[in-house]
Amino acid sequence: MDFKSGAELLALCGEYQCPISEIMKRRECSLGETDQRTVTARMRKAWEIMKESASSPITSPRKSIGGLIGGEARLLREHDAAGKSICGSVLSRAIAYACAVLEVNTSMGLIVAAPTAGSSGVVPGLLLALKKEYHISDDKIIDSLFNAGAVGYLAMRNATVAGAVGGCQAEVGIASAMAASAAVELMGGSPDQCLGAASTVLMNMLGLVCDPIGGLVECPCQSRNAAGVANALTAAEMALSGIRQIIPFDEMLAAMYSVGKKLPYELRETALGGCAATPSGCRFSCEKSI
Repeated sequence: MDFKSGAELLALCGEYQCPISEIMKRRECSLGETDQRTVTARMRKAWEIMKESASSPITSPRKSIGGLIGGEARLLREHDAAGKSICGSVLSRAIAYACAVLEVNTSMGLIVAAPTAGSSGVVPGLLLALKKEYHISDDKIIDSLFNAGAVGYLAMRNATVAGAVGGCQAEVGIASAMAASAAVELMGGSPDQCLGAASTVLMNMLGLVCDPIGGLVECPCQSRNAAGVANALTAAEMALSGIRQIIPFDEMLAAMYSVGKKLPYELRETALGGCAATPSGCRFSCEKSI
């Protein structure tokens, strides 16, 4: 069950006639020499943390340590509650939840790095929004998290999830690929459609730089988590509709890694380029250093 590529994962799904989540569960059991009940209990704990971090800032906003963000999740939910949202219920919720998780992260609260702290809002943001909209049970959400874990595992094994190595395409990009794949399985899609959606996400976010203002994982990180859920939802919708992704996930992952390594160091989490190098970004950095 220790698949090394998306192609091997899909082959296992075909051989055992089961979804990606089931293959990932079996892999975790074989590596940890434990049973599925124990593995599932661990994932359930992660889901409980995800739900709390995606919900609590909406009622109790948190200011980040750097002072750049805080209160955005509540504003978004109030905007939606007032009937002013232009995104629709799933996306508007997902954006708010994603922003909420970043508030918790940047105020030193408890989150699940999925796959990193800076991209931790995407997976719970989208999955919690789908749960609320379609009244999906926690058990099914937990299954979909194993699917997301499989995509994250492949990214870490064959590429990177670090902004310092591959830019934000490797952080929010992979998080969004994980969320898209999980959402497709959750909504009844096939394993091939899951990885097709993940590939589409990486294609859409190819070249995204990592440029934290003041060197802090606050801005533009929070808004990119919000954009990540929109990207994931779009890719999932395309895959579920039957649109075929012509570039396999493995090839797209390799392309992302190659592009990331070619990014100049200023655009890989050094806070020396992009948003961080704008006059306003530099001014904030100077003010925080005084």
